[in-house]
Amino acid sequence: MTKAHDFHQLGQSIWLDYIRRQFIQDGSLQEVVDKGVRGVTSNPAIFKKAIANSDDYDDQLRSLVGQDHSTQDIYEALAIQDIQAAADVLRPIYDESDGVDGYVSLEVRPSLAHDTDGTVEEARKLWQAVDRPNLMVKVPATEAGLPAIQTLIGEGININVTLMFSLEQYNDVATAYISGLEDFADDGGDPSQVASVASFFVSRLDVMVDEMLEEKGSNDLLGKIGIANARIAYMRFCEIFNGERWQALAAKGARVQRPLWASTSVKNDAYPETLYVDGLLAEHTVNTLPPDTFDALLANGTATINTTCDAPEAKAQLEQLDALGIDLDEVTDKLLEEGIEKFNQPFDALIQAIEDKSKQMAAL
Repeated sequence: MTKAHDFHQLGQSIWLDYIRRQFIQDGSLQEVVDKGVRGVTSNPAIFKKAIANSDDYDDQLRSLVGQDHSTQDIYEALAIQDIQAAADVLRPIYDESDGVDGYVSLEVRPSLAHDTDGTVEEARKLWQAVDRPNLMVKVPATEAGLPAIQTLIGEGININVTLMFSLEQYNDVATAYISGLEDFADDGGDPSQVASVASFFVSRLDVMVDEMLEEKGSNDLLGKIGIANARIAYMRFCEIFNGERWQALAAKGARVQRPLWASTSVKNDAYPETLYVDGLLAEHTVNTLPPDTFDALLANGTATINTTCDAPEAKAQLEQLDALGIDLDEVTDKLLEEGIEKFNQPFDALIQAIEDKSKQMAAL
């Protein structure tokens, strides 16, 4: 038993925010699964590091070069093979948990963040191409993403809603999930066969807010707002998924949309490595960790539930922030905008790297 197993016994699943072909093929993914990892998430930045900065993919890339594929098609072929392989490693967890865990997430292109129809089309394509029941397609919680989420859930496609920073986003995302399940059930679908997580980003909020607090000479809230904001979202989760509208779906076997804590590696070396792990242990949640943070959890994690459906301290901290003149809504809006760009940049760099490699191989 590891600390990750302890967290799971208390109701939180630990997923790994990392993927790379060698990591899957050499048995390292299975090793962390044995240590308690119950799912895998990926994003464009992770795939950029994996594909552009290694030779793991060169053999497959050579086989694709010269076949009249676009660079986007080549990227998808490389990524889908990894996602399928990781999903197969995690399939026993998916089966054992009756579809609660064992998922692997693959994101639609960041450039589609403001394109509802394009997001729906690409999510459908990825869902069909990967062809694994334990896939989650990642869709950002943008204004354009919300109707896409409802549509895709309504078609029975598992969705990992990403880039969530605000309570308003959380409310909209939960509503889209419930509406999608209602649509799916109305069309004769079985809502128990659909799963979703709502990925709420944590540490990035502290990075921005801490700087603002320091400018005001106020240190009491340093490193606390990210967790406080997430705890308020969890409180809202408790309200929504105990409400009358939800109970009608639950009676049909529907699963709650679990909050997933993302961006949980510390960005300030002065903070404990497990700050956003120990601080957000709650029932019916997921925490996705990069490898270094997962190692820190195994070594130093504290398995004690500290996030519940009541969050008076978090409320007081956000009220104190407001009294200081820091508008949390403005902060979260800016973080969403930056978050989309932080995925666009590595994705563009990845596409360029694949194109450059393809040209080099074609010239040999």
